[in-house]
Amino acid sequence: MKVRTSIAAVGTAALLGGTGAFLVPAAASAQSVTHTLQFTAVQQKSASFSGTTAGEAENDVNKAGKIIGFDVIYIVFNPETHTASGGLTLDTNGGFLYGTLEFTNSPVTHGEVTGGTGRFKGATGTITGKDLNKSGTRTAVTITYHG
Repeated sequence: MKVRTSIAAVGTAALLGGTGAFLVPAAASAQSVTHTLQFTAVQQKSASFSGTTAGEAENDVNKAGKIIGFDVIYIVFNPETHTASGGLTLDTNGGFLYGTLEFTNSPVTHGEVTGGTGRFKGATGTITGKDLNKSGTRTAVTITYHG
């Protein structure tokens, strides 16, 4: 009887230990760390490519005014709906971060992180930009991403 109890206990422990080995890595890989980037985008150049498309290049600076990266935005205007959307590429320490943007008449622009390279590979998240002046040449940007 004691032998059977011991065998059953060892079998149960092995079964639970084996199951635990599968559950722990799965739980660990399921966790995603949230990162936040905050900076001011300062417009350097813009260009109209056609009646419905444009591009913009910006320096991205931290609170101390130090350049921490660069971004370019490709904008497509829809004359029928009077809306604009675009693509964003941010070049900063760690790689490129890619995103999409939706422009409105509001001083706040919203978008989504769609991936990137380096530390941004597979990233997802949100982008928010708030105009800091009427001309729109300075924008407070917050990017929150996972991955």
